[in-house]
This record gives sequence, structure tokens and C-alpha cells, in this order.
Amino acid sequence: MNANTQRSFESVSVGDELSPISIPITLQRLVMEAGANRDFSLIHHDRDVARSTGAADAYMNTFFISGMFERLLREWMGYTGRLNKITNLRMKVFNVVGDTVTFNGRVSELLAAEQQVVLDLWSASEQGTTVTAQATVTLTTV
Repeated sequence: MNANTQRSFESVSVGDELSPISIPITLQRLVMEAGANRDFSLIHHDRDVARSTGAADAYMNTFFISGMFERLLREWMGYTGRLNKITNLRMKVFNVVGDTVTFNGRVSELLAAEQQVVLDLWSASEQGTTVTAQATVTLTTV
């Protein structure tokens, strides 16, 4: 499904999996993202500084991770769906240069009265699960 196709509340079931999105992490991508979000913390684009914090290399920032989760949700629900919130974001492992990070989601709860869908989100790389989160979206009815 692409963002031009609209998902309705009635078409969703608990356990539905979202089509994953994968992205290779490059230093260029991290520098571009840090510049776009004005996050100039050196850990996101300087290998030596990142390594001094215990990371293997420069790593993704919160804006990048949240943006990829939002892209995952938008591609799944379409543009008329409303992203209410992304919560409980937990970074477990650094997403570093050289990793390919895959963003995933699964429907965990349906709130019929509000037409809201609760989803478990996670990203994974060669290192295993790197980030977990939860999202709530509102979908249109048929």
C-alpha cells in the first residue's frame, strides 16, 4: 500500500504486520539528517566522538528514528490517517554507519470507540532489535 491508498479502521486486525522499510546508514545520510534537523551533536557525524561514548561509529539521532517510524506509519495508513503519537521510544542498541536498519510495526490493539489503532514499533539491524516504540493512529471508516 502506498500513502495515496487509504486504510480504513474496519480493514485492520490485531496482529496485522506493516510492510517493513529498510535503510542503509551512511555517514553522508547522518550528516544530511543532522544538518536538516540542526542536531549538531558530534556523536551523530564524528566517528571518534561517537566511539568515545561506546558506540562502534556515528549513529542515528532520535529525529531520524522517529521520522522513519512516521514514514512506516504513513505508508501503511495513508495520508488521511492521523498519527496521534509515538511513545515509549527506547533505544536499545546504536544504529551506526554500516548498518542496514529495518523499521517494523504490528497492530497490537483496536480502540473501536475512538477508531484508533495501537501499534508496536521496532527497528532491527544486524545487531538485533535496536529501538522499540508504540504508536497510536486514528483511521477513517468505510
